[in-house]
Amino acid sequence: MRIDAHQHFWKFNPVRDSWIGDDMQVLKQNFLPEHLQPLLQQWGIDGCVAVQADQSEVETHFLLNLAASNDFIKGVVGWIDLQAENLEERLQYFAQFGKLKGFRHIVQAEKDELFMLRPSFMRGIALLQQFHFTYDILIYPHQLQAATTLAAQFPEQKFVLDHMAKPPIKMGAIEDWKRDLKHLAQHPNVYCKVSGLVTEGDWQRWKENDFTPYLQVATEAFGTNRLMYGSDWPVCLVAATYEQQLGIVQKHFETFSETEQAQVFGGNAQQFYRL
Repeated sequence: MRIDAHQHFWKFNPVRDSWIGDDMQVLKQNFLPEHLQPLLQQWGIDGCVAVQADQSEVETHFLLNLAASNDFIKGVVGWIDLQAENLEERLQYFAQFGKLKGFRHIVQAEKDELFMLRPSFMRGIALLQQFHFTYDILIYPHQLQAATTLAAQFPEQKFVLDHMAKPPIKMGAIEDWKRDLKHLAQHPNVYCKVSGLVTEGDWQRWKENDFTPYLQVATEAFGTNRLMYGSDWPVCLVAATYEQQLGIVQKHFETFSETEQAQVFGGNAQQFYRL
């Protein structure tokens, strides 16, 4: 089964979705299952994992409702307040939804570089482990060291790094990111999504080979048994079509074995998220 392990849905709300700036006009509209499904069918992808874009339980329910009425949405990564006093009670409630696979917090927006290492946040991660929920790590490169410390603290917790930690592709910088990514990858409980690449490049002037060094680093660090393809649709549309972003990843892995390609383009996501 081929899986797009990272995409979003929303009914555009200019107040809630204020992160969508004027340079992202293409995103200022609704993006719903009926818009994505034809693309997945066109490119031979059997299903997807819908990931939260808004930090609210309303968002989690919105995605679960879409998943309940669209079989091709195989899993949901929602949002929950991991620092809440009543977190265990909320996790108990959400455990009833079979398609809810894990949670994510938009840590990249947190000013505190050590946000993930706060005792209240780590308490939340410990509870996720009890309920067998995964955790998606959304960070910038300067937060990779904190993520590595977190992963070491919870060796039984399943983590996946979103968008390869958003390397500075447009700037062509690689060394610091490479060093810290490799340290994180040493923890076998951490997977990595090959996603969001085009949005880190030059939106108007990117070339396919801009991404090659970063893909090589991620592949060397995590191996094909811990990488998973994600489109980051519709956010990718600021820089590329669905076909273009998929083509970048497929080109990188075209010389790998069929087994390895099957892992990256579905098998690892199935295993990680229990799809």
